[in-house]
Amino acid sequence: MNDKHRQKMNRRSRRALLRPARRHRVRYITVLPSLITLLNGVFGFTAIILASKAGAPEAGRTSYFAVAGYMVLLAMLADMLDGRLARMSQSTSSFGGQLDSLCDMISFGVAPAFLMLRLVENELQLREIFCGGLLHRFIWLAALVYLSCAAIRLARFNVENDENEMAHMSFVGLPSPGAAGMVISLIIFHQEEVPGFDYLIYALPLATLGVAILMVSRVRYPHIVNVYLRGKQPFGYLIRVLLFLGLVLWNMQVAMVLIFGYFVVGNFAKWLYGKTIATPGRLQLPGQAPSAGVASGTTANP
Repeated sequence: MNDKHRQKMNRRSRRALLRPARRHRVRYITVLPSLITLLNGVFGFTAIILASKAGAPEAGRTSYFAVAGYMVLLAMLADMLDGRLARMSQSTSSFGGQLDSLCDMISFGVAPAFLMLRLVENELQLREIFCGGLLHRFIWLAALVYLSCAAIRLARFNVENDENEMAHMSFVGLPSPGAAGMVISLIIFHQEEVPGFDYLIYALPLATLGVAILMVSRVRYPHIVNVYLRGKQPFGYLIRVLLFLGLVLWNMQVAMVLIFGYFVVGNFAKWLYGKTIATPGRLQLPGQAPSAGVASGTTANP
């Protein structure tokens, strides 16, 4: 009797353990948005493979670093499309959000850090891994900090984000695609425009460390689509878009550095100005409603 009773209790305990998992079992997914999300991760993984082959004798005159950078840009395009398709088909889900974050970690977390590390090591002929000099250790530190901050940024976004993307007009902290775009644009610019400019190689780890810190900061960055491209906008916005398109047609490599640089540094400067100089008025992002204190003519305590 004791054995039968013990077996019955074991079966009940196993059912109790499996019950929560069954409640959260994924039964249906949207195929097309999920495939495009996976394509984001595939592009990021391809960028890592290409960067690992750079500098090999069989590479020839082809800049694998530049090609790897373009793979990350394609990952950004896939990251933009998957969410749009999911919302157009009204099939957004928690599964899609988690899958998107995992693929973003590959494309905008691991890939940019690895590309920066491999490019600087290749250009400066750094071969030692754990016993290198101070410069080599700093380069590794910048890559590891970027990787860690990207993971924290994505995890924080999953916790704090509203599932309805139309509900928010700004991000808290630099978005990981923007951070990756800043690093990747500098890599492509160096490889295709100024391959002999060594100062950019020394500046690249500093830029990587800077955008890593901005990712986990509380600096607000505008949602590009919701703020600048959706709905009615002032006529000046059209002029800016035309200027950006003209710059891209003139020199795409220079345009990428300027566009990502303006997004990263320009919005940080606006936030810093609002915190230090324009504190009473609270500088607001375009499309952001004024706070209750400002609307009523009063200011809240910081």
